Amino acid sequence: MRASGLRRTVSCYIPAVRCSRHAAFSTRIPKNPFLQISDEIQEAVHSNKPVVALETTIYTHGFPYPQNTALASHLESVIRENGGIPATIGVLNGVARVGLDAEELIQLTASAGRTDTKKVSRRDLGYICGLVNLPITYWATVCLISEQGISGRKFNGGTTVAGTMVLAHLAGIKIFATGGLGGVHRGGEDSMDISADLTELGRTPVTVISSGCKSFLDIPRTLEYLETQGVGVGTFADGREGKVDFPAFWTRDSGVQSPSVIRSEQEAAAITYAQSALGLSSGLLFANPVPAQDSIPRSRMDVVMAQAVSDARESGSTGSDNTPFILARIRELTEGQTIKANRALIEANVLRGTKVACELAKLQANPGGLFDRNQKLYSNDSLVENLKGFQAQSASTEWESAGDRTVQEQPVDVVVAGSLAIDLSCDFAPSKGRQSSISPELQTSNPAQISQSLGGVGQNIATTLHLLRTNVQLCSTIGGDEAGASVKKMLVAKGLLLSGVVEKSSARTAQYVAVNDARKDLVLAMADMDILEGCKAEFDAVWKHYLDRHRPNWLIVDANWDSDTLKNWIMHGKAVDARIAFEPVSVAKSQRLFAPGPGDSFQLGVFPSHMVSLATPNSLELASMHAASRDAGCFERDDWWQVIDALGLSSSSSREKLVSITNASLVDEGIPQQSIQLLPFIPTILTKLGEKGVLMTQVLRPGDDRLTSSEHARYMLAHADTSHHTIGGVYMRLFPPTEQIAAHDVVSVNGVGDTFLGVIIAGLAKNNPKTLIDLIHVAQRGSAMTLRSKEAVNPEISILQKLL
Repeated sequence: MRASGLRRTVSCYIPAVRCSRHAAFSTRIPKNPFLQISDEIQEAVHSNKPVVALETTIYTHGFPYPQNTALASHLESVIRENGGIPATIGVLNGVARVGLDAEELIQLTASAGRTDTKKVSRRDLGYICGLVNLPITYWATVCLISEQGISGRKFNGGTTVAGTMVLAHLAGIKIFATGGLGGVHRGGEDSMDISADLTELGRTPVTVISSGCKSFLDIPRTLEYLETQGVGVGTFADGREGKVDFPAFWTRDSGVQSPSVIRSEQEAAAITYAQSALGLSSGLLFANPVPAQDSIPRSRMDVVMAQAVSDARESGSTGSDNTPFILARIRELTEGQTIKANRALIEANVLRGTKVACELAKLQANPGGLFDRNQKLYSNDSLVENLKGFQAQSASTEWESAGDRTVQEQPVDVVVAGSLAIDLSCDFAPSKGRQSSISPELQTSNPAQISQSLGGVGQNIATTLHLLRTNVQLCSTIGGDEAGASVKKMLVAKGLLLSGVVEKSSARTAQYVAVNDARKDLVLAMADMDILEGCKAEFDAVWKHYLDRHRPNWLIVDANWDSDTLKNWIMHGKAVDARIAFEPVSVAKSQRLFAPGPGDSFQLGVFPSHMVSLATPNSLELASMHAASRDAGCFERDDWWQVIDALGLSSSSSREKLVSITNASLVDEGIPQQSIQLLPFIPTILTKLGEKGVLMTQVLRPGDDRLTSSEHARYMLAHADTSHHTIGGVYMRLFPPTEQIAAHDVVSVNGVGDTFLGVIIAGLAKNNPKTLIDLIHVAQRGSAMTLRSKEAVNPEISILQKLL
């Protein structure tokens, strides 16, 4: 093949990448097709920042999705909140990665339990990353790895302690925090069943912080083996005096004395520093006991362990089946207490590891005159030296300048632009003498049950979409206050991406306070949403480009934005061909879609050139939108009249027809009539009517099956002239609630409408969506589930995914 032809062949496999602020540093490290170190981690190691490595087997083979995503995000947050930089390590699509970003982490955790998601130790790295059919040249191989993986198969992998140590060392990371360590199995003197974690500690200079090894292992022989391997072992005193035991994972004491005692993080950092400066090739193991309040008594664990090991022997579980069997049996025998201890100890170890990393960074920056400050330590040299055997220089300048991020961003199907807030729900709780009163008294203090949660209309909708496995991005803003910091933690814990959330350092994070009566119905709400006012600069600088880059299928906009920003979202969403859904939020804010601003030339287009495809008001918001459009002169526009005329509505017997489709009460309120008049601007309106259900009003296009279906004939309000090319008729249908929920079963009304819209869009965003009629039924079920939940979106809503 000619050189020019080869370049064309290779370029078609190179994914689009973004330059980052670390791009200048990333070019220091030669490219490696099998190992990608994130720009943030490269820069942090180079700049002597405290980096903590994290394994991923706990996510791929320990916890199910999405609990594993929440745990991963939480542990990274613990590191960042305490001054460190997390380096989560795993294998994604056949490439080992150090420093998974949020989207990559979700990709990996979502693959938990699949057959092509492997447990990756040192021995597996070459297999997982290397079995590629090498086409033509080396660089063609580089490009094909990212796209095809191994022989066309895409393998993901969670790295074990051993696998994580190898990759952390290659990246120059010295501190690694994990849960537990493998060890010598009981009877290991005959079976030679010894964990690769122990041999890795003997040959890889990384400091591992764990809660020892699990007590069903042979702890004395494990410590003997580590001594033979030349591994320094110590246990944190954790407030205890004198000699201490080496911990046994779920319990602080094992009955086996620790070889040494570490009194503080400073001591651990000093030992790590000396080990590195001496150029020793073995690692260090610092055992951190499980927090005292979560420790299971040793006497109980000894009984449980003996029973579990005996059961494993009787079942014939050996080799790789032995540990999973014993762990499952232990969970059963302790009635889940080990799960609670598990979570506590991994968080404690990550926190301890971060503190050690911070102390080590201080020591390396100012070693106190023991070493020349310009001397390069062993593991910093290894960042380049250990990679030389794997790496080759890029054949093109464009590839070189792109840095190490050679994975395309996660596609975004839905962008949610809206509010993000701290919610306070105040439920009136009358005292015993006032049981007959259901509403709180005004201008005085009332007894209540008050709860706090993460809320905001936009956030609630995004959470619903995320739980239903939709690729969603929330775009919002928070303040630089404590509330904003709390919001970030909660978002990360939910697994939502932060890349679309802009922080305004001098602003207040949005907050919403709902006062509900004894039946949990809203009496009064107070909302501080000023942070969403005047966001034109943020839209132009961040969100506009985000829409350009991702070009989502759907854009959901809530009315918490100021009028100008709201219209910017709608105009630019239309420009990138997104279908737009509008959530009116409140009576006052719902008018912003139609109310003209000073010197405002914006006006909504009419069907079929409409901007907004769908809206979900309640009856009061619908009336407010109708009034705003009337006051703005929208019903006097020629293009509005053209659509109304084309709909084929008859003035004769119009009330009787509307009553037959809905009911007299709704017609008397004017709800169907208001929906019809707004249809030219919003061709699908789903009006939420509480216990009365949902009213669907929709413009049908020619060729829609409902126009000629006997099943749907009763819901056809009007048929357009058959010669019309874009309008077929008007469909109106009242959907009663899927179930009647007793007042005492209602836990909270917050987020019910947001859940409804989130489920609808999750269904419509599918490649082969179900009909809107089917989706309304599912969305009503989702709303009912949220009514029964104290959360603004019921976490169990994910079970509805199979119905979409």
